[in-house]
Amino acid sequence: MSVRFNGKHLAKFIRPEEYTTLYPQVELAHKQLAEKTGAGNDFLGWLDLPETYDKEEFGRIKAAAEKIKADSDVLLVAGIGGSYLGARAVIEAIAGQYHNELDGGVKIYFCGNTISPSAMNDIIGLVKGKRFSINVISKSGTTTETALAFRVLRKLLEEAVGPEEANKRIYATTDRAKGTLKQLADAQGWPTFVVPDDVGGRYSVLTAVGLLPIACAGIDIDALMQGAADARKAYGTLAPDNDAYRYAMTRAILYRKGKRVETLACFEPDFLMMNEWFKQLYGESEGKDQKGLMPTSCIFSTDLHSMGQYIQDGSRIMFETFVDVKQPRQDLFIDPIDGNFDGLNFLSGQNMSIVNRKAMEGTILAHTDGGVPLGIIEVDKLDAYNVGVLLYFFWKACAVSGYLLGVNPFDQPGVESYKKNMFALMGKPGYEDRKAELEAKLNG
Repeated sequence: MSVRFNGKHLAKFIRPEEYTTLYPQVELAHKQLAEKTGAGNDFLGWLDLPETYDKEEFGRIKAAAEKIKADSDVLLVAGIGGSYLGARAVIEAIAGQYHNELDGGVKIYFCGNTISPSAMNDIIGLVKGKRFSINVISKSGTTTETALAFRVLRKLLEEAVGPEEANKRIYATTDRAKGTLKQLADAQGWPTFVVPDDVGGRYSVLTAVGLLPIACAGIDIDALMQGAADARKAYGTLAPDNDAYRYAMTRAILYRKGKRVETLACFEPDFLMMNEWFKQLYGESEGKDQKGLMPTSCIFSTDLHSMGQYIQDGSRIMFETFVDVKQPRQDLFIDPIDGNFDGLNFLSGQNMSIVNRKAMEGTILAHTDGGVPLGIIEVDKLDAYNVGVLLYFFWKACAVSGYLLGVNPFDQPGVESYKKNMFALMGKPGYEDRKAELEAKLNG
């Protein structure tokens, strides 16, 4: 398989028999997923999604993407959490962080994931004088951050092209049959795509939630889905050497040894938003009942000059998982220079990827010698197929890891707490009593 878990540097931290002892619990987790008998079993639509996805809707997504590319300079994607992280992560991993500046296609900007007026005004500035379309993503249509951004953007679009034309450039990804956004979309005649009932937000990137923006970026969504489909077969086998299960077991063993933080690190800056997607996936899935590893991330070698000191010599509460991308999207040959003023001619005559790899290898040795357990997820390259494999790898490992931890990996009860407080403080009807209570706390 093109994504593999390499645990050779864990030998002095985990004994082979620890995997053997834990494996019966993996067998149970596997059975609960396969038979859909475990906690959160009503949110297991992602398991077979790469094979059973709606082919008719998939075709409509492709057609909508072609229309957007033909009639728009910019696509604004309004969504928060799983309604934006997955799409942005996939686009930047495959097309690069600077795809909007370097590619000649439609520019894709994500919004509706913050309540910052500065951020909203920046988006308004970006589309000023440009042809643009909107993809609003919300199952309910009432998520504050997304709904507020969409309110502003819809008005902006209507002022630019008129209500009739605006309705041809708004695409709603929402509930199949109910909710505020679905009702509005039907009334206005906007094309709609489905957020499946049995797929949670952090598992939704291979539904219309992620696929429409990804297709608009010019990425081959057929290859993306094929990668996930092949991963479903590879990581669906119950075996001790199943790489997704091996990673899940590693996390569980180290957690039980007192590790409380996992740092996902990659030597490719294009992986930055994949790191952010990973943090949502594992943070929301495992962080409950006062349990769970705290997911953090680094982009090396950049963060070796900031977090490197702590990782090397700080408190031994963490372990690292490196994502090793074997082949870069582009390489660069290093030429010698006359005078060797920077002292770097010893690096010349080879590709820059070799230098990056030696930096990674040196870091692995330094951190493991410093007492940091370190596993490696090997990925052939960051193209559509391999990213599809990687997404499913993380999904399957996360589900099993959550069951090993003894939590429901598919709910997020804690997310609602801040919303209730925010609604009360803003004066939303029905929250009057809570408003007074909270204000007293703030002013006390």
